[in-house]
Amino acid sequence: MTIAALMAALALIFSYVEVLIPFTVGIPGIKLGVANIVVIIALYYLGPKYAITINVVRVLIAGLLFNGLFGALYSLAGAIVSFVVMVVLKKTNVFSVVGISMAGGVAHNLGQILVAAVLVANIKIFIYFPVLIISGVITGAIIGVLAGLILKKLPTKELI
Repeated sequence: MTIAALMAALALIFSYVEVLIPFTVGIPGIKLGVANIVVIIALYYLGPKYAITINVVRVLIAGLLFNGLFGALYSLAGAIVSFVVMVVLKKTNVFSVVGISMAGGVAHNLGQILVAAVLVANIKIFIYFPVLIISGVITGAIIGVLAGLILKKLPTKELI
């Protein structure tokens, strides 16, 4: 439980640092998702129960601190859809950490655009989804590679 709490704090710090980094590709709403490194590591290292807790705690606190209520709602929708996809794909034992992270990135964007479509009551917002798919794949690959490298360096669970 202590490690999970530390990981939640680290994910929150990463969320804050990401707010400070001027990462812009000229397309609104696209960001790296650095805090997801912690979520993926938790999924592999601690299991889905701890990972979802870390993810939800981080999203709610970061959303309320940095993005407001609607930002938290978008992030939570994306985080839940993404997490479900990642857990299902991990259980298949077919995909690598990078592949699971990429699918999670795309699913996160899908969750957010679904909420946006409901809030603005306009399905035309999905015209933006192909751009979000590309960004989800790219950022998911980056996050997956980093998470994979970190997972290789962590001690076995028996040592913690």
